[in-house]
Amino acid sequence: MDRPEFFRFHQGEKTLPFDAQEYETRLARLRADMQANGVDACVFTSMHNVAYYSGFLYCAFGRPYALVVTQTEDVTISAGIDAAQPWRRSHGDNITYTDWQRNNHWRAVLSVTGAGRSIGYEADHLTLAQRDLLVSFLKPAATLDVAPITMRQRMHKSAAEIALIRSCAQVADVGGYAIRDAIRAGTREIDVAMAGRDAMELEIARRFPDAEYRDTWVWFQSGMNTDGAHNPVTGRVLQPGDILSLNTFPMISAYYTALERTLFVDTVDAASLAIWEANVAAHEYGMSLLKPGASCADVTDRINAFFAERDLLQYRTFGYGHSFGILSHYYGREAGLELREDIDTVLAPGMVISMEPMLTVPEGTPGSGGYREHDILVITDEGHENITGYPYGPAFNVIC
Repeated sequence: MDRPEFFRFHQGEKTLPFDAQEYETRLARLRADMQANGVDACVFTSMHNVAYYSGFLYCAFGRPYALVVTQTEDVTISAGIDAAQPWRRSHGDNITYTDWQRNNHWRAVLSVTGAGRSIGYEADHLTLAQRDLLVSFLKPAATLDVAPITMRQRMHKSAAEIALIRSCAQVADVGGYAIRDAIRAGTREIDVAMAGRDAMELEIARRFPDAEYRDTWVWFQSGMNTDGAHNPVTGRVLQPGDILSLNTFPMISAYYTALERTLFVDTVDAASLAIWEANVAAHEYGMSLLKPGASCADVTDRINAFFAERDLLQYRTFGYGHSFGILSHYYGREAGLELREDIDTVLAPGMVISMEPMLTVPEGTPGSGGYREHDILVITDEGHENITGYPYGPAFNVIC
């Protein structure tokens, strides 16, 4: 039996999150950057860049995947276990590599790049072992880390991306209302979380009947478990007076959105109410600062001053917001668009960013727990558009 190193297996119809022109526009911008930097071929290995430029979100399961982009080709490289699904979900061509011998993945990559060329790669993703294989098989004349270049491109959203993100935010609201309806003393965190997740997945299937459904999730925390923004769900039973943290994360075609809210079960004590209201005020103040021309560092400094005036800055735990797009809790990050002291990026129309101040008051201190509000804003020519609809604050979120 002839056992090829790689082959093309194409069947079915292509189904993508965006039309072909959206991907051609992204690739044209990338190719212009490649030409300006003397790069002959980019070998993308991260889930986020493969998905951004091709539409295909791979499931690695220990196998290498790639997207190779030259001035004339864009080809996803996928494992045989996926059959033709990567081709159906890729804008361009697809090559399937076999596992008859080790490193057929890199032989498939080489078939597109050729040897001795200038290669762009992602230093923030490519492992040392895979980089050694890149050098061994491709024998590049030069290499360049293109991760910063691609991140800057992803930070500026197209009209089609903003439309998808807006729909995602509406799905997050659906999950929020389902969670609110499920909250009652005596219920476990996991039961409330499942109600929100199920509601979102059903809404995604209704809105996007041709999509792939995966990765949508909820973090719903109570009591001390609210102290960290990314604390997993537990089986803790809700008690009257508990502080709660609602976090819904619908995933549609690799695009991430979020809704995050502070709530209380039945009642909220005076100390907790004062901290909650201060965080809501910081949230509103922070949103007012998000407009074209504002720098991430300046917005951060202003909110820091707001909290310092109220003797609450010591309870801040992380930055005040971040970009949205192709990312999730296990891939992607547009670190150049985060509201932190060390980020000097200037906001511009077409960027999408959250405002999410969080205060964590330690156990044993009046008002202990984690307080967080989170809205998603699209930066416009005039200022911003808030695309989050679920209400924040005590008037709506003390659940009796």
